Amino acid sequence: MPIYRTMSSIQQWTTSLQGLDSLELSEATKPTPSTGEVLVEIHAVSLNYRDFEVCSGEYTHHRSVSQDKPSLVPCSDMCGVITEVGDGVKHWMVGDRVLSTFLPGHQTGQVTEEMMASGIGLPQPGVLAKYRAFPEHALVRAPSYLTDEEASTLPIASVTAWMSINGMRPMGQNGGAGEYVLLQGTGGVAIAGLQIGKASGAKVIITSSSDEKLEQAMQLGADHTINYRTNPNWEEEVTRWTGGHGADIILETGGAQTLRKSFDCIAWGGLIDCIGYLSGKVDAPEDRTNVNLLALRRNVTLKGIINGPKDRFEEMIAFYEKHRIKPVVNRVFSFNEAPDAFKFLANGSHFGKVVVKVA
Repeated sequence: MPIYRTMSSIQQWTTSLQGLDSLELSEATKPTPSTGEVLVEIHAVSLNYRDFEVCSGEYTHHRSVSQDKPSLVPCSDMCGVITEVGDGVKHWMVGDRVLSTFLPGHQTGQVTEEMMASGIGLPQPGVLAKYRAFPEHALVRAPSYLTDEEASTLPIASVTAWMSINGMRPMGQNGGAGEYVLLQGTGGVAIAGLQIGKASGAKVIITSSSDEKLEQAMQLGADHTINYRTNPNWEEEVTRWTGGHGADIILETGGAQTLRKSFDCIAWGGLIDCIGYLSGKVDAPEDRTNVNLLALRRNVTLKGIINGPKDRFEEMIAFYEKHRIKPVVNRVFSFNEAPDAFKFLANGSHFGKVVVKVA
């Protein structure tokens, strides 16, 4: 049995939601698990673009996610080990290795506005700390074949990619074989989508402004790559490469400047998953997108993706274990280097995930 230090205080990072310069390392009282809770020693935290937006005060597009906080522990994705078990806990034991869920209130089915209020890292305290108490229903078991750093990347990036590809299919009916999947960029969601798509038997196309990153994507199994800087009409290339068919599923992470192009290369009856908005949240006045007409043109489904429920997360973990998928961790920072990790994420030079090693 591992031996854990006994201490009355812990270290944690907090933000006043005023920018990355507001990140501050501080001391806090070590949590004690209440009835139905467990205490987790956090080993690794992976960063998401959402975490950057939270620290910058820019995560404002959900009414139920309050920004009215003087200080908050950021980040939602962690891997750790349970060190204490509160009264009434039935499913966990000391020593169990676990992952957080982004929305603990979202256990199954469609996400609701009320569930958004349970979000870890805003509005609820996050995981960029040495320890955190969790309700027992807020955790899933970490795959044993992954390192702490690899496993910490699963809760948002991988689940979002999983739901983008399989969320419209019934539980247990994972698909992808013979389909064309288009990924935009080489961030955490896109690279998870590449790995899931290839393991599913799909043909995967990926775009980036970096030939070096596209070469890395090829090494992971990408079937076709497009540099959107040297080939700005990438939607035409997608249509050509698929023999006029188009992409069956598009993980749309670009936003205002890419959505029209996604509509122009989607297959008939295809699915566009709206995930991110790295090119902006608002179209320029001269570039309005008539979504109604474009959706009708090819009988398209346009679906917003906010992560996924716990039961689909566990379904995804079983798929990862079956195919031995190893998430791509681009760089690991120490706990004291957390602000540098955020800055590295914000500059967009990463391929895959950025992780903070806590323990």
